[in-house]
Amino acid sequence: MKAVIKGAGYILVHVPDMVLRNGTTQTTERIVNPDSEYLKELPKHLRSFEEVCSYWPNQVYIGNKTPDDLAALEADKVRGWADLKCDVTDRYGKFGQIMPQQQFLLLMQACDVFDLLKLDAGFVDKYKAEFAENPLITEDITARIPETQTEIAEIERLVKEEHSEGLYMNDVLVGCIKRAHDIDVNLSAHVMHENIVSKASSVLSILAAVKSTGIDKNEVEYIIDCCEEACGDMNQRGGGNFAKAAAEIAGLDNASGSDTRGFCAGPAHAIVEAAALVASGTYKTVMVTAGGCTAKLGMNAKNHVEKDLPALEDCLGGFAVVLTADNGIDPVINLNMVGRHTVGTGAAPQNVIGSLVAAPLEKNGLKITDIDKYSPEMQNPDITKPAGAGDVPLANYKMIAALAVKNGELQRADLATFPAKHGLVGWAPTQGHIPSGVPYIGFAKDDILAGKIKNAMIIGKGSLFLGRMTNLFDGVSFVIEANDGNNQAEGGVSEAEVKGLIAKAMKDFAAALMEQAE
Repeated sequence: MKAVIKGAGYILVHVPDMVLRNGTTQTTERIVNPDSEYLKELPKHLRSFEEVCSYWPNQVYIGNKTPDDLAALEADKVRGWADLKCDVTDRYGKFGQIMPQQQFLLLMQACDVFDLLKLDAGFVDKYKAEFAENPLITEDITARIPETQTEIAEIERLVKEEHSEGLYMNDVLVGCIKRAHDIDVNLSAHVMHENIVSKASSVLSILAAVKSTGIDKNEVEYIIDCCEEACGDMNQRGGGNFAKAAAEIAGLDNASGSDTRGFCAGPAHAIVEAAALVASGTYKTVMVTAGGCTAKLGMNAKNHVEKDLPALEDCLGGFAVVLTADNGIDPVINLNMVGRHTVGTGAAPQNVIGSLVAAPLEKNGLKITDIDKYSPEMQNPDITKPAGAGDVPLANYKMIAALAVKNGELQRADLATFPAKHGLVGWAPTQGHIPSGVPYIGFAKDDILAGKIKNAMIIGKGSLFLGRMTNLFDGVSFVIEANDGNNQAEGGVSEAEVKGLIAKAMKDFAAALMEQAE
């Protein structure tokens, strides 16, 4: 049996107030230099919701535009796409949506099952109807918002006296998240805020994937969360389980699940695991999901402000990918072509690309140039270039191309054209795990089904040394390829054959009716 990509959901959440108050670049600056010019200037560089919806990379992320559309634009050498207004500004896209901050605060409260999140009664009255009208929000989710809310005076007291984390709208306090324990730092208000944000954005991603694929929620038997957050208490910090927590709110009543962590490589690990679970027959339908990360909001904003650019890291990102048993149609994940960054691989770029790209292809008798599209770290260069990190996807393609030349699979003269032919421009937000290969999966499915490409390699890479447990680097890759239609259903009959038999039976039945009528 094989696992196929049924589809994917992608969401963004515009949270300008969380940029100011929850992104670690800003929270750290507020501690070490509270009167800094940067903190005074940053609010002037925050974008409106309308500006976020008209930004080209965001429209690509939710599926209203394609990577090819973005690549065809002539970006400014300094400001990139920042000043180019997209001709499509719809907040709803093929793969998901861009949610405004006021709706997300209500979704966060709907995801809170321990009565930790308090919202001002006036704020809820103002936005609850708007929230309920969101096409991804079900009646069950809206019903989770308490009828009785909290007065602002009590919220102010909780923030001032009880170490609660404030929730803001247009720099005005409208709610808070209380600590879940008096002394356990793992259950502090700050950590609970991070985790509820991650859970809520994962819920939205799940709902987007359910809508884009058209599956019944009860088809999902297992769910894997691969975000970069950790939930637990002092006795088992990071114990989880984000997956089941989000599945509960999203209404996946037939699903079990667990969490997989691997820093930025986590999504690629999780999808390989999900594909293996489906291919083995353990589960028929598995979903991989991840919510966003508040810590990375405005991570490079100092550089953006310095260069008079908008603070482009103003959105949480999220995604969900649905994998099902082979249906003879949708693109297949080839589990014989998985790249692994092993303990002995090392951190040298050539070794990393060798283990993740060249090794699995060589094992299957393929060359680097036999892969139509590569999707490594798909960070938006508008964000990374002003910060001095360069164009991350382009750097990856240059390394892959250089290895192909070294292996005699590519002519040196073709180095310059390799990125355009086999690569993609970056469009994903710098949310750590979010840009790590997976943003292209939705497009890859469409491109393969349309015959534009025959295969694509998704590459996830991670920095394990961030946890101070090891100096090792990490990575995993897998290949998505066109379905050959030779899947075997129960009894040795493929789905295509079943459809053919049904069509023939209907044709014979119609002929019999005609004959009887005559």
